[in-house]
Amino acid sequence: MKQIYAFESKRDYEKYQDTIERFQNKLVTYQQELEQNYALNDLPKAIVWTTGELATTTFSEIPIPAFTNKDVIYISPDIRYWRNLFVQQLEGREHPRIKAFYESLSEEHIFAIVGHELMHHSDLFVDEFDDDREDSIWFEEGMCEYLSKKLILDEEAFNEITNVETELVEMFKDTYGHHSIDAFGEASYQGSLTSIMFDYWRSFLAVKYLVEEQANHDVKQVFKAYQEWHTNGRKEPLSVYIGIQSFFD
Repeated sequence: MKQIYAFESKRDYEKYQDTIERFQNKLVTYQQELEQNYALNDLPKAIVWTTGELATTTFSEIPIPAFTNKDVIYISPDIRYWRNLFVQQLEGREHPRIKAFYESLSEEHIFAIVGHELMHHSDLFVDEFDDDREDSIWFEEGMCEYLSKKLILDEEAFNEITNVETELVEMFKDTYGHHSIDAFGEASYQGSLTSIMFDYWRSFLAVKYLVEEQANHDVKQVFKAYQEWHTNGRKEPLSVYIGIQSFFD
């Protein structure tokens, strides 16, 4: 997997060089975990390290500076950019505790975003990543969120981000929660930052429930049910088949 640096100046590269090197070192262990236990059989061709601005204006129009395009991961290691972006999710609403959490977000949380993107390349997911992914995008995005956070963050940090995203779903459900979780698809990315992230929060919490409550922490059991739904012809929404349709009612 090639490491590509896309910065407009040497100064920008030098600003993030140490962070990138730390992430690359951590990726060795994380990649091995995915290869051994989560069917990461084919690596992406490259990771492109870049600024948040370039990621969201030049390489993509999505307002989130982490994504996979074909076989290439694009990611910004700029923790300040990420902190500001996550604060923007509040849309000006007063919530001092969540705002303070994001303003001091740790580097491990940013590395977990790198881990999320790498998990997309697992063969446990039945859809090709570049297809128009409908029907089950919530499951793949939620599982990438869940596993990257679970494998990378310590227990305290994992519980903290879970509590934050639970509160955010509650805070914004009347604004952005009027559609089924199965409606999370390509069209979702045309909305506002918060509307996009709402579907990620909800998907993460749904997968966490499936793994930890419904399957008693057996993630393989959850993947088995998801793959059976696909093999059986997707005759009903995945949320119905897998028993999550009423989770947010």
